[in-house]
Amino acid sequence: MTHTTAMNHSHTQRHDHDQGRKHSTASEDDARHDRIGRREFLLAGGAAGTALLAGCSGGQSNGGPPPDPVPISENAECDVCGMVISEHPGPNGQIFYRENSPERHDNPARFDSTKACLFPYYFEHEQRGWTAEAVYVTDYSRIDYEISVVEGQQYIQTAMAPETFSNAADVVFVVGSDVHGAMGADFIPFSDADEGTAFADEFGGRTVTMDDITPKMLGR
Repeated sequence: MTHTTAMNHSHTQRHDHDQGRKHSTASEDDARHDRIGRREFLLAGGAAGTALLAGCSGGQSNGGPPPDPVPISENAECDVCGMVISEHPGPNGQIFYRENSPERHDNPARFDSTKACLFPYYFEHEQRGWTAEAVYVTDYSRIDYEISVVEGQQYIQTAMAPETFSNAADVVFVVGSDVHGAMGADFIPFSDADEGTAFADEFGGRTVTMDDITPKMLGR
C-alpha cells in the first residue's frame, strides 16, 4: 500500500497540554486499511520481529517462527526503569529471549523507551550471552499518532496493543529529533522509511536502521 508523505495537522486544546497535533500520513481509505485508529490507543490520563541482533537471522527458534508481539498490560512496568509503561508517552518495546527471561516475569522483557531502556538492556544482555529471539518496537507507521506539547516540550503518544508493534529490524529509527518519549529524547520507529524521513524533516534528526545503533549512541 502506497503512503503519501504529506502530513496534515489539526490543533486541539487538551486539559493537560498546551496543544495537540494530529498527524496523518495516508489518505482516508489507506488509513482505514493500514492504520490502527488513534482512539484505540490514546491512554486515559496519558501525556500523550525479530531483530536478532546476535545473528539469529529470521528469528527462528528450534525451526519454528519467532514469538509474536503481545499486548502490554496497563500495569506492566519497564524492566529497566521500573516505570508503568502505560502512564508515559513515547515508543516502547519488547524482547523475547531464548532460554532466558527477565528477573520478575516471563518473556518478553518490556520497555517504556527505545533509547533509554530497550537498547541498553539488549546490549547489556548480549554481553551476558543472552540470545534475542524477537525484538519489537512501537511502529508509528501503524498509528495515527499525536504530538502533544507539555511545558514547551513535544511528546509523541504511546501505544500498547500487539498490532502497533513491528519487527525492529524492519523499521527506521528517527534519532536526534526534538520529540521526546518517556525518558526524554528517544528513537522514534517507522516501518515506512518515507514517513520516517518526513518526521525527521519536520522535527529534526535523521533516520538510521537497527544495525546502525551502537551503545555509544545511547548517551547522546
